[in-house]
Amino acid sequence: VRSTYILDRGLYDSPGEEVSHGTPERISPFGNEYSPDRLGLSNWLFNSENPLTARVAVNRYWQMIFGRGLVNTPDDFGSQGDLPTHPKLLDWLAVDFMESGWDVKKLLKTMVLSATYQQASKTDSIELVFDPENRWLGRGPQQRLTAEMLRDQALKISGLLNEEVGGPSVKPYQPDGLWTQVSSGGRYKRKYMAAHGGDLYRRSLYTYWKRIQPPPSMAIFDAAGRNICTVKRQSTNTPLQALVLLNDPQFVEASRALAQRMIKEGGNDTQSRIEHAFRWATSRKPDSEELSILDGLYKEEIKEFQKYPEKANSILEIGELENDESLDRSELAAYTVVSSAIVNLSESIQKN
Repeated sequence: VRSTYILDRGLYDSPGEEVSHGTPERISPFGNEYSPDRLGLSNWLFNSENPLTARVAVNRYWQMIFGRGLVNTPDDFGSQGDLPTHPKLLDWLAVDFMESGWDVKKLLKTMVLSATYQQASKTDSIELVFDPENRWLGRGPQQRLTAEMLRDQALKISGLLNEEVGGPSVKPYQPDGLWTQVSSGGRYKRKYMAAHGGDLYRRSLYTYWKRIQPPPSMAIFDAAGRNICTVKRQSTNTPLQALVLLNDPQFVEASRALAQRMIKEGGNDTQSRIEHAFRWATSRKPDSEELSILDGLYKEEIKEFQKYPEKANSILEIGELENDESLDRSELAAYTVVSSAIVNLSESIQKN
C-alpha cells in the first residue's frame, strides 16, 4: 500500500506527517466490517446507518423539482451550511428513499404527485413580504427551465425533437467560426462542423461539449461550464437570453416548425390555430386578452410579409428544415412570428 503524507504547503517533494485512510467519525465510524478500499468506502456511503448520503441525494432531487432545496446549501451539509426548513420531511424522504432500494423514479413520483408540488405558483403581496423565497412551501414552485430543457421544450412542441436514445454526441447549430480562435490542430479540430438531418434535433443531453468553448446558447442560460462539479446552478436574467430565444437558428427553426403544425393541425381559422400552439407551449388555453394580442400580431405580420415577400423568404430560410411548399409563404412566415412570441412567453420558459 502506498504511503500518503500531508504535504508542506502542497509541495509534492515536501512530505510531512504520514496519514491513513478514514472517514469522518461524527458521520459514521468506518468499522472493521468495511474493506480499506473503494468498495469499502462505497459500502460505508450507502449503509443505512449513514445519515448523510440519502439526505444529500434527496435534497438535490428536491432542488431539481422545487427550485430550492430543503437545505438551501446543497454543496454544504456541514456546520457552515443552512439548516433544513423541514427537517422531519427531509428525514422521512431519506428513509423512504433507502427503503425503496434507492429508487429514484419512485422518489420523484412522490414529489411531483404531492399536494405541495401541485399548488399554484400565484402569490399575493403579503406572502411575498413574509416568505419571498417560498421557504415554507406555501405556493407552487416557479423557476425558469434549465438551458437544456429550454431547447428540448422548443423542439418538442414544434414536433422536431429526435427522441432516439443513446449514441455519440452531436453538434447542433452554433455561430460560424466558434472554435477558430480557441483551437489548434487540423481543420476538423479547429472548425465547428454542424450536424445535419435528425442529429440537429437530438436532445440537449447529446450536445457535443468543448470545455474551452462551451455551446454559447447553453452558457447564456447558466449551464455549468463542466470545469468543476456544480451542485447548484446560478440563475440570471439578461438581455442576451431574449436574443437567443428570438434569433438563435434552433429556436427560429422550431418556431417555423410549430407554425406548420398550427396550420396543419390547429383548425381552419387563426384563433383556433393560436389556441392550439398556446396550449402546446403552456398546457392551457389563452384567455381572451392573450388571444386578441396574438391574433393582432398575426394580422400585422401577414400584411408586412405580403407587402415585402423577401422578408418572408428570409425568415423561412433559417435552418435546414424544408418548408411545406403547399403552404402560403407569407402566411407561414406570419405564423412563425406568432409561434416565436408564444415560445418566448414567460409561461413557456418557466415552470409555474
